[in-house]
Amino acid sequence: MKVTISSTFDSGNIEVVNVENTQNIQLNIRKDTNSDFLQWFYFRMQGAKDQKCNIHLMNAKDAGYPEGWDNYQARASYDREEWFQIPTKYENGVLSMDFTPDFDSVYIAYFAPFTYEQHLDLVNNAQLSPICDLEHLGETVQGRPIDFLRIGDDDPKKKKLWVIARQHPGEAMAEWFMLGLISRLIDEEDAAVASLLQKANFYIVPNMNIDGSILGNLRVNANGIDFNREWAEPSIENSPEVFYVKQKMKETGMDFMLDVHGDEGLPYVFISGIEGIPSFDEKLRNLTDQFMANWKMANPDIQDVHGYPKNEPGKANLKICSKNIGEEFKCLSQTLEMPFKQNDNIPDLEYGWSPERSIKLGESLVNTLLNMVDDF
Repeated sequence: MKVTISSTFDSGNIEVVNVENTQNIQLNIRKDTNSDFLQWFYFRMQGAKDQKCNIHLMNAKDAGYPEGWDNYQARASYDREEWFQIPTKYENGVLSMDFTPDFDSVYIAYFAPFTYEQHLDLVNNAQLSPICDLEHLGETVQGRPIDFLRIGDDDPKKKKLWVIARQHPGEAMAEWFMLGLISRLIDEEDAAVASLLQKANFYIVPNMNIDGSILGNLRVNANGIDFNREWAEPSIENSPEVFYVKQKMKETGMDFMLDVHGDEGLPYVFISGIEGIPSFDEKLRNLTDQFMANWKMANPDIQDVHGYPKNEPGKANLKICSKNIGEEFKCLSQTLEMPFKQNDNIPDLEYGWSPERSIKLGESLVNTLLNMVDDF
């Protein structure tokens, strides 16, 4: 049977160079739309059942974050539900996978995808809860709805807790995280949720970059714009998604914001904070320390030994979401990073960092915030 490779589906990304020999399948990662970024890949291979396949991503050296390939393992799935690691190595600028499929059709991806259909299921199921409203904030560059969820009673006297995810569309673990968080927040039998919602309301954007997600981009929207550098002056022309979300933030106000991401290089779960914003003071310092201490107790996947260097006082880049929002609203605003690789502190040799671990981390945010909501 002839081996074929395709990616003409939601979130797909690959270019076929040569598939004539299963021992030397040559592929390229397609660049992001209107951008030179590349790293996300997702494709379907058919006709290779029980054949040893050597799959080579020939342009891996051109990736936006080539350090992301070190000690990295690609993910594969037969049913697009269970995603397991396959042997992967990076040598001489080429990312290679050695894999013998058990079935005629297999999907291979940079990380377990969270597709647009899954996104629609997420927001539509959420709106069925009596405590959740789904709102259309505006449209993306390609005309898709920007979905916004309000969970709680919207009492303006309560704390206003914002969580957004997937500014960078290839960071699919961010929406798996949101699945865990949202599913827990609408669980009417969860006492921790009930207690938290007595004091706070949640304002949630599960996927900031719908177009980029569907297009199979790593980092940018359909205009080639990196959202996480747009927050100082977002425009309807370049980044309507950021423009409309920030407009909504100004409308509701804010006491806390978490921006959920994935990191290509570091094999850990960590927070990037706002130590470098001009208004960072003792209160924000204490809240930062309290937030990390609480989350570490709620879920040991998160740690504070490995991460990005802290900005020096007054040196934060205020174009970046968490820094910009922390400064504008004078509130605790943090960036969460999850790995594409393992969590090296608690490794899983079969699955690596997974959708399931991302979901559990999202669920654990509830207890973290419950323990400190009065202090915001």
